Amino acid sequence: MTDTVHDPTAGSPADEAPRCPFGHDRLPDPVPLSGPEYKTDPYPLYRRMREAGPVHRVKFPSGIAAWLVTGYKAAHETLNDPRLGKNHALGNDNWRSLASIMPEPQHSQLQAHLLHQDAPKHTRMRRLVVDAFTPRRAEALRPRIQELADALVDDLPAGGGADLVAGFAAHFPFRVLAEAIGLPPELAVRFDRDWGKVVQPVGPLDPGRPAYEGRLRGLQTYIADVVAHKRAHRDPAGAGGDLLGRLVAACDAGELSPEELGSMVFQLLVAGQEPVTNQITTMLITLLRHPDRLARLRDGLAADPGLLARAVEELLRHDAAFELTTWRFFAEDSDLFGTSVPAGDSVIVSLCAANRDDAQFPEADAVDFDRSPNAHLAFGHGVHYCPGAALARVELQVALGTLLTRLTGLRPSERQGEELDALAWVPAVLARGVNRLPVAYDRRI
Repeated sequence: MTDTVHDPTAGSPADEAPRCPFGHDRLPDPVPLSGPEYKTDPYPLYRRMREAGPVHRVKFPSGIAAWLVTGYKAAHETLNDPRLGKNHALGNDNWRSLASIMPEPQHSQLQAHLLHQDAPKHTRMRRLVVDAFTPRRAEALRPRIQELADALVDDLPAGGGADLVAGFAAHFPFRVLAEAIGLPPELAVRFDRDWGKVVQPVGPLDPGRPAYEGRLRGLQTYIADVVAHKRAHRDPAGAGGDLLGRLVAACDAGELSPEELGSMVFQLLVAGQEPVTNQITTMLITLLRHPDRLARLRDGLAADPGLLARAVEELLRHDAAFELTTWRFFAEDSDLFGTSVPAGDSVIVSLCAANRDDAQFPEADAVDFDRSPNAHLAFGHGVHYCPGAALARVELQVALGTLLTRLTGLRPSERQGEELDALAWVPAVLARGVNRLPVAYDRRI
């Protein structure tokens, strides 16, 4: 889970900007961040942008322009820059006219979570969730997480192959999340994964707008049911033993407003699962494209206890599921690494571009499980560092370890149209991943 939920940069296919001009010597101004070529492999473009400078004006499919930070050093400093705020109220009229896509009343009721807050409110709200995601708690959940992974693999075909999104990655993170936050089983089975698409909003005139608003209403009703259930089944001896129960108790005690409570549940449900689903797919694709790395990891799991954790960190660095951060704003016209940025314009950091910076990571395009140090930015940095990073790491370690050991001969699908190069990457602006990942294997053990 990251401190990221809403993706207001997303637009409709009709609004999509031209494909990125990878072959041109000169970068356009603004640089369009859209199209299947860009989503499939943005790294050549990011390299060109880093080489040209740390800050570039970019254009998203919705038509909104932003300032993108690409190099590692610049990204690290930007994520820690106290001049930049996250509150949407800092955005100027030009930004707001294109970026405020989620309609009322949902915008006011679902967008009051951690991502859109600055200190001291952010500090107060974050304190309520971090204890549930400490490394110690994540490790304590590892045996149960392993059981959940094994149960899903048990249901895969005994041999031949499967779609590892439909059969594993789409379900595993939500089942782990339900355990971690205390989502009751009777409510967990009602969750519709389609609701997660609310982080990919469409414009008011898009033909898909009614379906989008329907998802919002469905998710909001579900959140209200979760809160009501926790309120009706509170622990009479205290504030409640699980995270959801503690958040409801905090609201009842006046520490959270009802809108903040609903928004935080929204953030947990959406940001706590889809990024892990996507990260499982990017990691598997990297391994399938580097069969020598896959073989080393599979064959070395027993002999080298630290290999799996190192591999997960390197795979996070190599292709992170969160490609870009969401908005940050200057309250006044400011200088950003020699570029003048007007007050209220959006500033976005490319985590993926920073993680492939050769100045920080020698031979950054290579996959090196022995890379040290490996201070990647896949979970962000600074006060908005992903509070669920420790849990995500355990999930990813268990997922990869289980799939590699139990699916013998794991390799790309050999069927026409299912090859790795034919995969369609999700069109979400902030995220990287695929919705289908057909693979072949000899047998399930």
